[in-house]
Amino acid sequence: MSDTIEDKIKNYRTAPFDARFPNTNQTRNCFQNYLDFHRCNKALSAKDQDVAPCDWYQKVYKTLCPTSWVSKWDDQLEEGSFPGKI
Repeated sequence: MSDTIEDKIKNYRTAPFDARFPNTNQTRNCFQNYLDFHRCNKALSAKDQDVAPCDWYQKVYKTLCPTSWVSKWDDQLEEGSFPGKI
């Protein structure tokens, strides 16, 4: 069963279990995947590589995070006041 990243992203339904976040409260998982998405984009863009693998993180955080949080974080990123380290 050798699925490629593209196949996994295409067949994606909901956020899979992440052993780093075993509890019911998925707030940290949401925030971590948001950070991972932006870190991935930044790292791959700096190397002039395809950022398609980063889509996985985006799909996970869009599943877990309320849209109001994502909107707020996006606004903070644009303003330069985002509290996370990207």
